[in-house]
Amino acid sequence: MQTRVAVIAIIVENKDSVESVNAILHEYNSGIIGRMGIPYREKGISIISIAIDAPQDDINTIAGKIGRLDGVTAKTVYSAV
Repeated sequence: MQTRVAVIAIIVENKDSVESVNAILHEYNSGIIGRMGIPYREKGISIISIAIDAPQDDINTIAGKIGRLDGVTAKTVYSAV
């Protein structure tokens, strides 16, 4: 199956959604290359960056599921590779 390399940028403004974000990422962990999470305490948000190599449908599904959570934004950038 054809895969794509991408980065999913996630901003969590509602701390009650953190557990749901983690559950979604765990569900699709086989394609995740790496993850970086930064708590920005001064603003009360968390910034998460996910590097992923997976089928495009899976990447879209992950970003869509996460982006529909309350107080969470997700955007994806794809590599040309």
